Amino acid sequence: MTRIQQAYGEGRPLPGYLMAIGSYATLVGVVAAVGRLTGVRLPRRFSWSDTALVSVATHKASRLLTKEAVTSPLRAPFTRYEEPAGHAELKESPREDSAARHAIGELVTCPFCAGVWIASGLTAGLVFAPRTTRLVATALTAVAASDTLNLVYDKLKS
Repeated sequence: MTRIQQAYGEGRPLPGYLMAIGSYATLVGVVAAVGRLTGVRLPRRFSWSDTALVSVATHKASRLLTKEAVTSPLRAPFTRYEEPAGHAELKESPREDSAARHAIGELVTCPFCAGVWIASGLTAGLVFAPRTTRLVATALTAVAASDTLNLVYDKLKS
């Protein structure tokens, strides 16, 4: 254990977090380099409608990735099942057997953490492939609206 880990606190997977930060920075750098090499330019600004669409799509995609039962096989190598957590959602905890696995486990169980990656991907998609990205974001937004209506319907029934 390094002095930094001792000073910060035992049990925190700082090397795993550094790996995650490095991966994110590398990915953003690669996307920027590809944009420069291919001549793709950033728009002067994003519209409010694109921002709203990407916001709702990011919310739904982050919940889908980090909480939904159907995506649990993707999280299983990095997490341990704990219990159901509401409508089609699960509560899971990160595995502790390595710093990297723990950090990835935290990323894939935390909608706030995953949201940064998802929003970055959708925003890059608006630059590189806006029509496809809007299609995917619209579908995710429609599912989010459907989820909301289902929850309201269930609430009104009871």
